[in-house]
Amino acid sequence: MYSFLTTAPWPDYELIDSGNFEKLERFGRHVLARPEPQAIWDPHLPASEWQRANATFTREKGSQEKGQWKLKPGTQEQWVINYERPGGLKLRFRLGLSSFKHVGLFPEQDPNWQFIYKQTKKRQAAVPRVLNLFAYTGAATLAARAAGADITHLDSVKQVNFWARDNMEASGLDGVRWLVEDAMKYVKREVKRGSKYQGLILDPPAYGRGPNGEKWQLEDELNELLKLSQQLLDPQDHFFLINLYSLGFSALILDNLVTEIFPKTHTTREIGEIYLHDQGQRKLPLGTFCRFAT
Repeated sequence: MYSFLTTAPWPDYELIDSGNFEKLERFGRHVLARPEPQAIWDPHLPASEWQRANATFTREKGSQEKGQWKLKPGTQEQWVINYERPGGLKLRFRLGLSSFKHVGLFPEQDPNWQFIYKQTKKRQAAVPRVLNLFAYTGAATLAARAAGADITHLDSVKQVNFWARDNMEASGLDGVRWLVEDAMKYVKREVKRGSKYQGLILDPPAYGRGPNGEKWQLEDELNELLKLSQQLLDPQDHFFLINLYSLGFSALILDNLVTEIFPKTHTTREIGEIYLHDQGQRKLPLGTFCRFAT
């Protein structure tokens, strides 16, 4: 089943406008303008609205990612926002203006955070074991932990794990297992140990480096990673979620991989695209996903 997921209305976040390869967003009380390569259309709002942004990101010459923020007087470089959904999911996130245009949160993942929370609560295991790979600043980790999971959070960047720990404490949670590791090496060891998980969350980047310089290239590693992931799932009691942000990976590629590697008995399987809609009702695509559960 091909699906489209989008973020439901959320008091502390909105995509105000998009266009000219940029997006205009509000996180709490701060409005930010930053690059977005998928927004190839014209903006809906006039330039005067974009000029009201508290912070605007400009790329360095010759760089696709790195750059700097221009802040209006009184704008904080770090602040905290609230996130709350029906059913009891309440989290808080510390945001910050990084030199790579990111702020520490991907709001389009809201429907997946809700999926993780609900599916963790549905597991038969008294304390479901969940593994979050390429876990970044921990929103998915905290959704699982808030639902009672024994959660392992793995990311290759130590500073990012510190950021995720701040989010955990801000959310009034504890008990997360933090690992600074290369994801492939860890998963291979877990398979050899015969470890099983009731939940598995994958959010791999298009490219990256492990803590010891290990090279990660999505197209080279994804097939093997999914095969190993299949071996880690509890055969009778599990949920699985993967997100891909690489522009070169369509949902059809992901569909082929998942169909080939995982059992064909998941009637709940969803696969498709994630997007945000702005005030002009344009749909801004922000990646592909696949998720299923027993």
